Amino acid sequence: MGRQGPPVEMVDTGACLCYPWGMPREQRTSTVSTDTAVGDEERRLRRDLGFWGLTAIGFSNIVGSGWLFAAMYAAQTAGPAAVLSWLAAGVLVALVALVMVELGVSRPEGGGTVRWPLFASGRLVGTLIGWSTLLSVGGTAAEISAIMQYAGHYLPGLYEDGGITTEGVAVAMALSGLLTLLNWFAVRVFARFNNLLTVFKILVPVLTVIALLASGFHSGRLTDSAHGGFAPYGYGAVLGALAGGGIVYSLNGFQAPLDFSGEARNPRRTMAPSVLAAIGLALVMYLGLQFAFLTTVPDRLLGDGWSGIDFDSPFGQLALILNLHWLSSLLYVDAVASPGGSAYVGVAIDARHTFALAKNGTLPRYFMKVNGSNGIPHRALLLNLAVILVFLLPFGDWQQIVSVMGDMYLLIYAASAVAVAVFRGRRDGGLRGWIPGLSWIAPLSFVVATEFVYWSGWHDLRYALPMVLIGLLLFFFLRPRERAEPDLAAEFLRGSWLVAYLLVLTLLSWLGSFEGAGKVPAPYDSIIVAVFAVLVFGWAVRSGRRLPVAPGSVDAGS
Repeated sequence: MGRQGPPVEMVDTGACLCYPWGMPREQRTSTVSTDTAVGDEERRLRRDLGFWGLTAIGFSNIVGSGWLFAAMYAAQTAGPAAVLSWLAAGVLVALVALVMVELGVSRPEGGGTVRWPLFASGRLVGTLIGWSTLLSVGGTAAEISAIMQYAGHYLPGLYEDGGITTEGVAVAMALSGLLTLLNWFAVRVFARFNNLLTVFKILVPVLTVIALLASGFHSGRLTDSAHGGFAPYGYGAVLGALAGGGIVYSLNGFQAPLDFSGEARNPRRTMAPSVLAAIGLALVMYLGLQFAFLTTVPDRLLGDGWSGIDFDSPFGQLALILNLHWLSSLLYVDAVASPGGSAYVGVAIDARHTFALAKNGTLPRYFMKVNGSNGIPHRALLLNLAVILVFLLPFGDWQQIVSVMGDMYLLIYAASAVAVAVFRGRRDGGLRGWIPGLSWIAPLSFVVATEFVYWSGWHDLRYALPMVLIGLLLFFFLRPRERAEPDLAAEFLRGSWLVAYLLVLTLLSWLGSFEGAGKVPAPYDSIIVAVFAVLVFGWAVRSGRRLPVAPGSVDAGS
């Protein structure tokens, strides 16, 4: 367990109001991010990351299995109109990125995306968002699942009948252990290895786009009426492709540099450009891949329309059809390198999240310990390995995992939008004002993030949102017995907006037109969701700004 410092007397600043697990009773005062134990472990992190290292982390985390599969899934869902889905997702990412960049620049901290909701909205919101973050570790299992799917081309025993076999699960577990081992060393070693992987991950997609367009381009394909035109399944399918097609999942990774802000040499100077550069590079690449896929699929495969397209290895098999055997071989190599690189970064990010959850008190402080010799939270790495292994057992299919995990990430985005608005109105907020227009960007990003969660569809939300609400058990379980019952009620009411948000979204999803009962037809269902989001955002911001603040506190997140 991490070292315990002397008692620190503080007033509730919206940070974790539970005591560190295992803290002696005589030391149990209220603890926040500035307690000695947290500060000691935070200072053990090595600040070795610069602009290029952070940009490579962001890009590598974005470009994983998404580039191998999302173009096909998006085409199945929306046809050529999938291009609009990528652009719409880019708008969401840009809005949320601006919000989160402001937080990362102003309040740099290891695992910051988990810490900000806690400081802004209190223990209930911090616990639920922290729990959803822990569940989102399953996204790393998605990358490993994608590796097994492509490896099945050479080793059929790993992936059969649309799922990972027993042998495949064993290999996936061994690979998870290897990725954890590679993250065991100093962050500088991690960054250098990731930089090499990133170069390879850029070159292969670029070569793929060029080779496909040069060998099998069909002019006029995007508007060809013989295959349903530009939007064969209607423009509503553009929204469905965002989550169901894996687009949101494929683009979300941009927040990775922010979770390493505690290990950046100069976060206030490098954080913003590294995040925006990673997003821009990835979006241009994904658009190129989607265009190449749409315009090079042979006509004979479109007899049942775009929804009938089904490849186990989309770009690899398409390359074989076009007699590009060299490209196919390269793609099958990259099928390991690309999602493997993303999983490599994902394991590192998950460790920072778990480290932050331990700082919050959502997990035992035992997992907050940072190795003094290399600055890595080894215990957090081992816990995340266990979670990844659990996710590999029930979820064998890439698309099943990403649909649910994408919703988990979106909840983090929504909570961050609330956090930046709360900090703007609190004297302990510590915002630097790097992003102009936050007064309208924050609520708009919250509304868009809410819509994207809703557009995921009832099929996914019926699992994702109740899973997050299981975190209520953690909220009550972690409550110190010494605190009076009225404090528990106050803590619950302070964060009750998120509980109401999850329950109403689940109900609206069931009633709505996105795989729901259809009792509220489109577009009225989306309009209702937008209005609901505006109301909840106002409620959440008011609740956060009423949090008591320690006298003289300037930046509770430092």
